[in-house]
Amino acid sequence: MTSQARINVQTRRVKVAIVGGGFGGLCMAIKLREAGIDDFLLLEKGDDVGGTWNHNSYPGAACDVQSHMYSFSFEGNPDWSHRYSGQQEIHSYINGVTEKHGIRQFTRFNAEVTGAHFDDKAALWTLDLADGSQVICQHWVLASGPLHVPSFPNFKGIDKFQGKIIHSAQWDHGYDMAGKKVVSIGTGASAIQYVPHVAKEAEHLTVVQRTPPWIIPRDERAYSGLSKWMFRRFPALRKLHRLRLYLSNEARVVPIFKPRLAKLAEPALKAFIRYQVKDKETARKLIPSYTLGCKRILISNNYYPTFNRDNVSLVTEGVKEIRENSIVFSDGTEQQADCLVLGTGFIVDPRIYMKDFEITGLPGHRLQDDWKDAAEAYLGTTVSGYPNMFQLVGPNTGLGHNSIIFMIESQVRYVIDAISKLDQRGDAWLDVKQDVQNRYNDKLQEELKGTVWQNGGCMSWYQQADGRNTALWPHATFQFMARTWRVNMKDYDWQPAVVPATAKASLGR
Repeated sequence: MTSQARINVQTRRVKVAIVGGGFGGLCMAIKLREAGIDDFLLLEKGDDVGGTWNHNSYPGAACDVQSHMYSFSFEGNPDWSHRYSGQQEIHSYINGVTEKHGIRQFTRFNAEVTGAHFDDKAALWTLDLADGSQVICQHWVLASGPLHVPSFPNFKGIDKFQGKIIHSAQWDHGYDMAGKKVVSIGTGASAIQYVPHVAKEAEHLTVVQRTPPWIIPRDERAYSGLSKWMFRRFPALRKLHRLRLYLSNEARVVPIFKPRLAKLAEPALKAFIRYQVKDKETARKLIPSYTLGCKRILISNNYYPTFNRDNVSLVTEGVKEIRENSIVFSDGTEQQADCLVLGTGFIVDPRIYMKDFEITGLPGHRLQDDWKDAAEAYLGTTVSGYPNMFQLVGPNTGLGHNSIIFMIESQVRYVIDAISKLDQRGDAWLDVKQDVQNRYNDKLQEELKGTVWQNGGCMSWYQQADGRNTALWPHATFQFMARTWRVNMKDYDWQPAVVPATAKASLGR
């Protein structure tokens, strides 16, 4: 086989390429099909759909958004078992939706994309894959999301540790913690879910806390058989239930802009901690010193009671170093350890987790360079200088009060409208104007200044080192939906279709 033949075998050409098979990528694929566009390919680096719900299977993994909100509006599920669903049930839902809409036939698994490059002469993108193959497309959608690259701490000596190291996003279910001394580092969303389960297995569990989170009670009620039957028999009831959940969640946006209102709830939550944790000193260490909502608010009923167990201890000292069979803290104390569990979350700054994923757009545009100071996009979806490239859950589209799937559906509607308008015009590409993007982000950052995220007395993964918040949307979600309902054509430059040289010669005759 010639080298040219090998290149042809390894190259696939489609109208639209989607990178990522989680909620975002699947929503995009489903809506493309509904729009009559079947010439697309979904590229998923894992071995199954689901994204974070495929990879994160640690004990107790669950969602902190209500089941009937953490699902597609167009694919309601009357059979959710509980108010808040666990990882297995969510992954099962995702698989069911995938099968119903026939998305697997458009999906290539174990297909990690390593780069994307735009050819302005041909008006086409080339996506490079880790296996050496390529995908050429007119449009591509980056739907990998921000929660897919685990963050590993760089503690001194961690490479010398002789025991087991497990990251919450890469859980080893074959490792038996019975009789083991386990040290868990981190107290974020994943940690508060797996800690109670690890505590029941391990001989001793040490929880290393840098900053305590605010934790509110979790509604663990199950849906009754009658409720499920009524949701199935009368879909309007299910939709009304979803609407009620949406509105109650949306009301939480008010304290985001009024930090003083958020503080009103703190005394009750502090009393909740003191009530659940018997040891007064431990309870004191578990009470945050920053304003409620400054960091992500977590939900749990069994995290605090875990510290009442005789085999669980809380450490608030920093980690000084890791030794072969122990961990040394900043106060000089040493704790023996057979296993380190890292609940250290994900790298959420795209400037870092995409540093080896080179994206080049129009001449002079390299995303790593354009985003060197901050990740910016227009409506979190398009980036100036990168025609026909769309991002789902891009900069400033995250939420602190409602379901991200609502945002995803709004963005997907916007992308479909952009592709449709481009086809109707017969143009080759559209590119958001730089001044439009600049004005949008300047206004957004100004609006963020009055929020609890900027004035709550904490630093969080919502912010860059310089304090700039590039993660969250600071308004009601229906405002985002209104902004993305249709593409404002004046916001974009539209490039006429490229006329091939052979066609030009024909026109000349």
